[in-house]
Amino acid sequence: MCGIVGLFAKSKAIEAGLGAHLSNMLIEMTERGPDSAGVAVYRRPASPGGVKLTVLAPAASYAWDELKKALIEQVSQQVEMEIHGNHAVLILHADAAGIYDWFAAHFPELHINSSGVSIEIYKDKGLPENVLNRFEVKQFTGTHALGHSRMATESNVTIQHSHPFSTGQDLCLVHNGSLSNHNRLREKLQKQGIIFRTDNDSEVAAGYLMHRMWQGDSLDEALESALENLDGFFTFAIGTRDGFAVLRDPVACKPAIMAETAEWVAMASEYRAIAVLPGADSAECWEPAPAKIYSWSH
Repeated sequence: MCGIVGLFAKSKAIEAGLGAHLSNMLIEMTERGPDSAGVAVYRRPASPGGVKLTVLAPAASYAWDELKKALIEQVSQQVEMEIHGNHAVLILHADAAGIYDWFAAHFPELHINSSGVSIEIYKDKGLPENVLNRFEVKQFTGTHALGHSRMATESNVTIQHSHPFSTGQDLCLVHNGSLSNHNRLREKLQKQGIIFRTDNDSEVAAGYLMHRMWQGDSLDEALESALENLDGFFTFAIGTRDGFAVLRDPVACKPAIMAETAEWVAMASEYRAIAVLPGADSAECWEPAPAKIYSWSH
């Protein structure tokens, strides 16, 4: 089942209230996914040369000071850290690829939700409203964001299996549907250097897009290839550092609605999630066509 939402700001006013608007949208998707929820927010870019990580710990009581001390001693002399419950947002100057190996060797209990320049991913078990309140998402500003409410049908209810999934720098994906060829595709992508941390089919979709973009594809070109190489049914909402895209499979059996005004672009699994946005009553609304790419960028 699951519910997905996306919001792309076209004005400073929407950027200022991005977290609150996204939260209102995602709460409307509670019945579609009461098991867990997550958001990806693009905000506060790191300075040139900086890498931003969102790290998930086993508990909110985690000894974050020990992690920061080890990072300063072994990885980067400058480390910024902001704690949000059992998540920490880190900004440091280091090799983005090598940092995953360092965490695996020294802090294997930690899970890196995302890495990049501006992306932050927060996710947890529980009702969307509770998860959003836990991380104070309503206070966030930003340029664009995605959200997902999950009804677990193909795996256990765990934080790691919750959406969004990120498999590369600033790229993330939320998904409603199911892929049939994800196991075979996962094996091929692992040989190409894509690292997966769960057995979720949605993570494979994110990994496929990242691989295509490593090969030089634009986001739109990667999505064109996905229509040829991803078997199953899906509605995807995708975020990149400066962009936002939506794609449905050629059958388009999973629900989706989109809307646009002079101030924002939004998508959701149901219209009621869009109806809470300012100016929704006068927005241009449509159902995204099967196998058609919709994308925007700053």
